Amino acid sequence: MIVRNISDIEGTEDDIVTDTWRSKRIILKKDGMGYSVHETTIFAGTETHIWYQNHLESVFCIQGEGEVETIPDGKIYPIKPGVLYALNEHDNHFLRAKTELKMICVFNPPLTGREVHDETGVYPLID
Repeated sequence: MIVRNISDIEGTEDDIVTDTWRSKRIILKKDGMGYSVHETTIFAGTETHIWYQNHLESVFCIQGEGEVETIPDGKIYPIKPGVLYALNEHDNHFLRAKTELKMICVFNPPLTGREVHDETGVYPLID
């Protein structure tokens, strides 16, 4: 059984911070679960371009308000606590945080823990 406390991840190599988000990576590929789980904070007033060409992701909002805009159709989906969105078609999108967003994210295939978005919004597929 795996039991982890999010506070034990803070400040470790599994706590990744960029200009627009912070991801505390709770379950990773090395745990052998077939998926990864993350608590992600999206900083207020930011926009992040994301296009997971190598991963599927489900995102459940537990705090804050924002929106997802899909590219290229420009459709906007409001995000608030209780909303889940799933990028089941490797959707190219912008994630915007009106206020600080707190999300629980699940990735398949699982992340190794070191991934950050490249210039096209993609996480590389790392073995």
